[in-house]
Amino acid sequence: MTYGGHPMNNRGLDETDHMQSPIRTIVLGLLVACSATTVGARSKAPEAAPPIKPAETQRSTPLDLSVHPAGTQQTTPLDLSLDPATAAQSTPNNLGMQPASTQQSTPVGLALPPAAAPQSGPSDSTLQSASDEVKRVARWVSDSRDNGGMPFLLVDKTNAQVFAFNPAGQLQGTAPALLGMARGDRLLAPDTAKMTQMPPQVRITPAGRFVSQLAIDSAGKELLVLNYDASISLHPVVKGTPEEHRAERLSSPTSQDNRISYGCINVPPAFYTTFVHPAFSQTKGIVYVLPEMGSAGQLFGFGDATPGAPRSSTALSARAPQTVSAPGAN
Repeated sequence: MTYGGHPMNNRGLDETDHMQSPIRTIVLGLLVACSATTVGARSKAPEAAPPIKPAETQRSTPLDLSVHPAGTQQTTPLDLSLDPATAAQSTPNNLGMQPASTQQSTPVGLALPPAAAPQSGPSDSTLQSASDEVKRVARWVSDSRDNGGMPFLLVDKTNAQVFAFNPAGQLQGTAPALLGMARGDRLLAPDTAKMTQMPPQVRITPAGRFVSQLAIDSAGKELLVLNYDASISLHPVVKGTPEEHRAERLSSPTSQDNRISYGCINVPPAFYTTFVHPAFSQTKGIVYVLPEMGSAGQLFGFGDATPGAPRSSTALSARAPQTVSAPGAN
């Protein structure tokens, strides 16, 4: 049989069909195999769990809000009326020791013991018991500020006493003093005279207003110089000669035996150490030696002084205290 000029037979058609069938079968098998693999892989993948809110897992068991955690620590309410220190001993201590907060069950006195208590200055009665002349001069110095903001001493020659004041005019201390053997207010011996050349009648402690400072004498002793040229100073009592009995005179209850020096002012060592040295150690000061032959007002120029009367004042050298070679104590 011919078709379009080409011979065809049944065999040829069958062979073509038979040849194409295996190819189709193979291709179809491959497609089926691939599909099976994909489906198997999907079937083995774990199924994703639905999202869970964090808030739903935090309270799996509801809290019992009727009981506050802090409320369970104190089964018995506190007695707030108790003092904290007393409450600390509400339960006995099995160790036989008191808590640290209860070691002082009895209040401790706040008063300092006598040795540790600060020393107070002399009372007003101390100055009130002084002579009228001393009180008048002290009042004038404070009111007029004649001391120039410096510490000052008042020397009462009539009663053989020394009064120490701070720069504000407040009385700090008082003590007896030894003075020149002779009475008078003016120096009679020349400045160049040696002590061996000074008879008793010229051994005078001069009166006046002296700008003073601390210095060291040739023996290495500290003293407060009043008049450098005349060798007049205030210092702790010296031993002197045995027959002078200076220490005994200084401690006697009367001032009648306090005239024994060559002109210097001798004071108890404790008074010098406590009041004189601290007050004058960093500054100069004023020493007012009250007269015994006239009025302080006339000498210092106040009160009942005669108009135009000169005021006594003796100034020291401007040399520093540590470089001053002071005259010897007497």
